[in-house]
Amino acid sequence: MRTGELAVQAGVNAQTLRYYEQRGLLAHPPRSASGYRSYPDDAVAVVRFVKRAQELGFSLEEIGELLHLADGGPADCDTARALAQARITQLTQRISELQRMAHSLTELVATCGLPPAQRSCSILATLHEEDTP
Repeated sequence: MRTGELAVQAGVNAQTLRYYEQRGLLAHPPRSASGYRSYPDDAVAVVRFVKRAQELGFSLEEIGELLHLADGGPADCDTARALAQARITQLTQRISELQRMAHSLTELVATCGLPPAQRSCSILATLHEEDTP
């Protein structure tokens, strides 16, 4: 199938397909005599695999490894599990960081309730303090 057909079936644009090729996630397809890329039918499944893995937070490098593992046997499940567990740990840490940021912003916003004569904008002051060494 041609690039446009694959893009529509996989729910991506043509530039995404070319990028995946450059990154080695999608095999470079042969070209027809007129120069068009001719992707195999299984390319749709590969692109959808990549997109689902991205939605779960895997990096393209990790996705490349997962694609490689998907071609293997049951022993590769342990490696895939380890990658997923590492991703869970990273996500948990990121969630914690985001919760801390939300808490800090909530506290700063709460100070905005003071009468105007009794306040300066603590949000702007706090952000400005971070810029000064």
